[in-house]
Amino acid sequence: MKAAQISEYGSTDVIQVRDIQQPIIGDEQVLVEVHAASINPWDTMVREGRVKDVMPLELPVTLGGDLAGVVSAVGKRVTGLQAGDKVYGQTGQTGGNTGAFAEFAAVAADEVGHMPENLDFNAAAAVPLTGVSAWQVLVNHLKLQTGQKILIHGGAGGIGTMAIQLAKQLGAYVATTATGDGLDYVKQLGADETIDYKTQRFDEVLSDYDAVFDTVGGDTYDTSFKVLKKGGVIVSMTVQPKQELMDQYGVIALHQLTHVTTADLDTLRGFIEDGVVTVHVDKTFPLAQVAAAFEARESGSIRGKVVVTIR
Repeated sequence: MKAAQISEYGSTDVIQVRDIQQPIIGDEQVLVEVHAASINPWDTMVREGRVKDVMPLELPVTLGGDLAGVVSAVGKRVTGLQAGDKVYGQTGQTGGNTGAFAEFAAVAADEVGHMPENLDFNAAAAVPLTGVSAWQVLVNHLKLQTGQKILIHGGAGGIGTMAIQLAKQLGAYVATTATGDGLDYVKQLGADETIDYKTQRFDEVLSDYDAVFDTVGGDTYDTSFKVLKKGGVIVSMTVQPKQELMDQYGVIALHQLTHVTTADLDTLRGFIEDGVVTVHVDKTFPLAQVAAAFEARESGSIRGKVVVTIR
């Protein structure tokens, strides 16, 4: 089968599409005939070797986490799924030929769910990590309530677009950062207040917020503490909690490490099928152009997600 792999860490130049052996599934896995896969910031971090100390990989490795496709075979202990089912979810990338940027992928059965019936494979592949991350942060960590105020950074990005819609569904007042065409886009998603991060300082515009959802990191993370009320909560996808800032501002800081589950995918499927959450795919590339797909996502000008079409 064809797969996009790396044999060393580095830029997009290290990605090679080659013929490799089809993965063999375990008793609690399903073999998915992959139709589409999407790129997340995590995939770039894996490719560049930025997580190799915390997640050592056996090289060469097939890249990619998020996927959508059709179940080709099921393991002996798998229930609730059968060959022919359309599914979406995420691979537990551990090395070898386990990634999503391939014609077939071996996936843990509890990390996939039935695809939303109103999405095609490209759109479904754009949901798993971004959607589940947003849901777990808003519900599990922030425990967001009706009427609370939340600042979501990177509103036009993959996670941000999901977080805005889900936060509005939970009844929150949503402010978000974006720029250019992204400002109109996040308003369409339901954002109540928008801040152009290129021309405005969000900490001079916003104050007394209950929650911040950070997907950017760096100075943006540190500055975000200023907009929180005492006892507020900030959750970051990229930065570990900083005790000195927690003490200075009297707030709680948490880090989100997402684990995609069937239960959360089923919750998202309900929102999507009900029309509460929409999915935006900005660009698509064939597997042969996966390096160009990474470059597009890393350009910083993407709204929503970049998808690699496998079939």
